[in-house]
Amino acid sequence: MALFNRRRKTADDAEQPSAESPAGDSTETADDASPGGDGAHGPWDVDEAPDKPGRVDLGALRIPGVQGMQLRMELDRSTKAVIAANVSLGQSTLQLQAFAAPRTAGIWDDIRPQISSSIAGQGGEVKEVTGPFGTELLALLPVKDASGKVGRVPARFLGVDGPRWFLRGILRGAALVDAKQRAMMERYFSEIVVVRGSEPRPPSELLALTMPGQGVRPAPAPGQPAAVDDILTRGPEISEVR
Repeated sequence: MALFNRRRKTADDAEQPSAESPAGDSTETADDASPGGDGAHGPWDVDEAPDKPGRVDLGALRIPGVQGMQLRMELDRSTKAVIAANVSLGQSTLQLQAFAAPRTAGIWDDIRPQISSSIAGQGGEVKEVTGPFGTELLALLPVKDASGKVGRVPARFLGVDGPRWFLRGILRGAALVDAKQRAMMERYFSEIVVVRGSEPRPPSELLALTMPGQGVRPAPAPGQPAAVDDILTRGPEISEVR
């Protein structure tokens, strides 16, 4: 199987043009911020990923096990299904989810407008920019503190279309303003492996995640657009520190 390039929109289409990182005095280029610098790296499909020790098996995702990282598995409040993995490194946090996609087309181009509309509808702001993984979203997410005062928290939405899957990352914290933190988190994202499985699945169905060392918990009902529903609502979390 040919090497999957992270900048490809779909498993079958041609590569997107090379992209620059979001503007800013301390912003690195796509090649500077990513390992190898040649575009021929991840996120990876499980059939194409290089064999590296130390990855943590989370079912649909295999993520690098990095010294000092904190891993929180997010659960749906009603079903108790695992719906996201949250990785914290330093002062940065990356939320990870993987979804099914059609064989012949990616879904990131369709999901971005839905995310933008959802954020704007809740009083936030969002804009599209070009980054090392292609088109991404920079957002200000509305949040309430304990006193009920509404503020805004910056976030960066990353999306990669792979062979019959889509990987979304939401980056928060120091990596949005610090060049070294940003490069570290982009490198981490590029080393993630997606395990799609061969089962037929409707587009945008959340791929099942597991607790480290445990079996699969059921994902949300097939066909539900979990990629955009309740993107600002967090479920209960279970932590693991490495």
